[in-house]
Amino acid sequence: MNAIAVFFLAAVAVGGIVWVFVYPILSGERKAEKRMESVAKVGPVARTPRAATRSRRDTIESTLKEFEERHKKQKSPPLSVRIAQAGLSWSKQQFMLVSAGCGIVCVVLGVFVGAGLPASIGLGFAGAFGIPRWLLSFLKKRREARFLNAFPDAVDIIVRGVKAGLPLLDCMKMITIEAPEPIKTEFRAIVETQAVGMPLGEACGKLYERTPVPEANFFAIVIAIQQKAGGNLSEALGNLSRVLRDRKKMKAKIQAMSQEAKASAAIIGALPVAVMTIVYITSPHYIALLFTEPLGNVMLAASAVWMSMGVLVMKKMINFDF
Repeated sequence: MNAIAVFFLAAVAVGGIVWVFVYPILSGERKAEKRMESVAKVGPVARTPRAATRSRRDTIESTLKEFEERHKKQKSPPLSVRIAQAGLSWSKQQFMLVSAGCGIVCVVLGVFVGAGLPASIGLGFAGAFGIPRWLLSFLKKRREARFLNAFPDAVDIIVRGVKAGLPLLDCMKMITIEAPEPIKTEFRAIVETQAVGMPLGEACGKLYERTPVPEANFFAIVIAIQQKAGGNLSEALGNLSRVLRDRKKMKAKIQAMSQEAKASAAIIGALPVAVMTIVYITSPHYIALLFTEPLGNVMLAASAVWMSMGVLVMKKMINFDF
C-alpha cells in the first residue's frame, strides 16, 4: 500500500507539473491568448475634419486601453480577490486556518488507515493546498453561472428605466432591491462605491474584478465610454442586452450538443475502475498481483497516469469556449 500511495502521489505531481507548464504550449492556449490580445488592440484613430468625432474616438480608445492594461494585471489575482470572487466573506487568515485544518485531517486519516508516514504527509499536502483551492474554484464557477443567468434581465431593467427618464444610478438601485443574488450584491457594491466619490465608470469597472466574466467586462466598458464620451445609453445597453442573451443561448446550445460526448467520456473514464472493482470482488486472488508485486505497482501507477491524461484530454475536447 505504501508503494502504491507513493507511485500515485508521484504520478499526480508529475501530471500536475505537465498540465501547468507543458499543456498550455501543446494545446495552443498561449497562441490563442496572444491572438485575442492582438485582435483586442485598438488601432490608430483615423483623422476626421470634425473635432468632436476625433475627441470621441480618442476617449473611446483611451478607455479601452485602460481596461486592457487593468485586465492584464488580473490574470493571477491575489488570494483575497479569489475569496471574494467565490462569494465568501473569509479573510486570508481564516482561509489559511481552514487549509491547515484540511491538511491535518488528511494526515490523520492517512495514518489511521495505515498508509505510512510519507504517504500521509503527501496526502496532507494535497489536502492543505488542493482541496481548499478546488473549493474556491468550484464556488467561483457556480457564482459566475448564477450571475450570467440573471445579468441580462438586470441590463434590461436599466434599459427600461433609462428610456422612462430615470437616472442610471436610480436604475441600479432598483436592481439592488429586486434582482436575485449575486446580481443584487454586485450592484449594491457599485452603488456604495459610487456614493463615496468614485466615478460611476470606475465603479462599474470593479464589477469585472469581483466577477471575472466577459459579460461584466462588456457592461463596464459600455458605462465607462458613455460616461466619458456621451451617447445614447439606452441604445448601447439594449445592444448589450441582445449580445448577452445571444451568448446565453449559444452556451445552452453548446451544453446540449456536448452532453452525449460528456456521457461517453464519463463511461470510458469510469469503465477501468469499475471493471477492476468487479474483478477484485469476484476473484481477489486474480488481481492481487497488482497490489503485492513491485511490477504490479508500477503497472498500476502507469495505468493511473495514462488514464488521467486520457480523461484530461477528453475533458478539453468536450469543453468549448466562445
